[in-house]
Amino acid sequence: MKRFHVRVTAAAHRDLRAAYRYIHRNSPTNAVRWREGFLEAGRSLELFPERCPLALEADTVEFEIRQLVYGNYRILFTIQEQTVVILHLRHAARDAANRTDLDPPSAN
Repeated sequence: MKRFHVRVTAAAHRDLRAAYRYIHRNSPTNAVRWREGFLEAGRSLELFPERCPLALEADTVEFEIRQLVYGNYRILFTIQEQTVVILHLRHAARDAANRTDLDPPSAN
């Protein structure tokens, strides 16, 4: 079975921290549970990341971008050989991400 390495960009880490802080203001317990679930969802991309559909933003960038929905958030990622690169975490109620939110990842 083919396994992928999952890498989270600095921008996606910032998105995760911002979402966690937002949830934490109303419910610290739910924030911890949400973050643990998010990390588990990200790890699930080690197997069959192609199962996830193309994201709305796929037509706006020069590389393939997919999404995994986790709760009210979309995890936007791309696949580079054996690596899944998580680019951005976006609340589903927000408009589509723009090009600056989705800088092409380096091939590391």
